[in-house]
Amino acid sequence: MQVPATVDRVQIFDTTLRDGEQSPGASMNLEEKLQMAEVLCQLKVDVIECGFPASSEGDFQAVRAIAEAISGPTLAGLSRCRSDDIVRTHQALKAAPRHRAHLFLATSPIHREYKLKMNREEVLNCLREGISLARDLFDEVEFSAEDASRTEVDFLCEAISEAIHAGATIINIPDTVGYAVPQQFGNLIRTIKEKVPNIDKALLSVHCHNDLGLAVANSLAALEAGARQVECTVNGIGERAGNCALEEIVMALRTRRDYFGLDTGVEASGLYYASQMLSRIIGSPVQRNKAVVGANAFAHEAGIHQHGVLMNPLTYEVMRPEDVGRSGSSMILGKHSGRHAFHYWLEERGIHCTEMQFEEAFNAFKRLCDHKKHAEEDELLAIVRDLVQVAPASHLRESHQLAR
Repeated sequence: MQVPATVDRVQIFDTTLRDGEQSPGASMNLEEKLQMAEVLCQLKVDVIECGFPASSEGDFQAVRAIAEAISGPTLAGLSRCRSDDIVRTHQALKAAPRHRAHLFLATSPIHREYKLKMNREEVLNCLREGISLARDLFDEVEFSAEDASRTEVDFLCEAISEAIHAGATIINIPDTVGYAVPQQFGNLIRTIKEKVPNIDKALLSVHCHNDLGLAVANSLAALEAGARQVECTVNGIGERAGNCALEEIVMALRTRRDYFGLDTGVEASGLYYASQMLSRIIGSPVQRNKAVVGANAFAHEAGIHQHGVLMNPLTYEVMRPEDVGRSGSSMILGKHSGRHAFHYWLEERGIHCTEMQFEEAFNAFKRLCDHKKHAEEDELLAIVRDLVQVAPASHLRESHQLAR
């Protein structure tokens, strides 16, 4: 793979503990938040959004506990552009080695009219006052124009310029309701870079939701257009259909560094562990076909694919399972499997047979698979037991586990 001479750095802002926790059924107690924060710290994400301290006493206490226990990443707290929220967020985060206020205010016409009941000038005054207060209390101030993708472009650019002038050094462009499509979203980022006169004084960030299944694609389009921070969550959890998945954006940039010329500082070998840890904490299994961390991400059943992977994994895998912390690829024996995979299964268990015995066992295996989704270990052993000299099933399983 040809790597560009210069590779730009993308900041990874993890919001698993804030937006992710807002996913129905994904709430965490203080101990669980601390445990997950430590995992994120080990992943070496750049920013951990610890929570929304003004939303509840429990969230305040959890954010404060994380601020006192975690060092390394910048620790952020979400806050409305209100003085009481901002002060409360500072109280929760003041022990952090480096803290960030993440202020948000809706800018779209539908939010201004129905939620905020503010006109344009009132929105601008509100964000100026909030950011001015936050810049005196925090190491960093990030401003998010909520529902940016449905905001009039001229007003969005004006709001961003005013936010930077007031003291925000990170500007986040959220696709709050997952409405954007990649080309449109990329063009929006380009327009912002062209039309906001002081945009060079701020890091441009994006926060994409997955309502149309485009969160990762929209985030990548934004990075191509010049954004340099992505807000994301482990397993893509979050409001409604979720957020841009951390593991997917990290591995997309790493695997296609030849195309994007971008990379992150995330320890990719910890991605699978982080995924499994979060799944256990919130009691929500990862879908089998989930990219990078799903059970099927490195599993192969089709005979042609299995043959290719056995010869060279790169034939059907664009990244190594070990790169994300997995033990290796899986060969699933099912009705689509061929002779190469079945022979591999026998060899892995030290089972030797003649060509005729192999054909008889293989045909029996295929007949079994016509009636089942996949063959169990004991069923496969039973097939070959009468044809070949085979050790007891329990011994074979133990030997195989030791070999692996």
